[in-house]
Amino acid sequence: MSKKVHITATINGRETEFLCEPRQSLLEVLRDELRLTGTKEGCNNGNCGACNVMLEGRLVNSCLVLGVEVQGKEVTTIEGVASKDGLHPLQQKFLENAALQCGICTPGFIVAAKALIEQKPKANEQQIRHYLAGNLCRCTGYDKIVRAVQDAAKECAGKAK
Repeated sequence: MSKKVHITATINGRETEFLCEPRQSLLEVLRDELRLTGTKEGCNNGNCGACNVMLEGRLVNSCLVLGVEVQGKEVTTIEGVASKDGLHPLQQKFLENAALQCGICTPGFIVAAKALIEQKPKANEQQIRHYLAGNLCRCTGYDKIVRAVQDAAKECAGKAK
């Protein structure tokens, strides 16, 4: 067993300290050490997007990042998307557009879509589909997901004005 490393990071806006083994993925740390179980394990090799989080404002697969790599950095998981006032427009639009079924892929889609909206608030349908291509869903059609992202982007743009 490897010696555990003390890590301090900002997780969902809160300074957080944890111990992890050097070999543990960020996904394992989030779920097993910090009990942030919204981030899902799908493929565990970076192909499905279920474990998407934002690291320093960049979308990453948490299964491909080591927990020790987040020392001093900022991480946003699905638990950090909603505000004190309620659901993020993306979460609300996923509900309204029936863009989810079993829920395994949903957190990854929402985090990825949030990253897209922050980078490209006026993304068109083709850009949304391209950006979300790293997220796989076995239960629902992608059209509902794309519509939810389009609706949320319009709402976010309206609030920014």
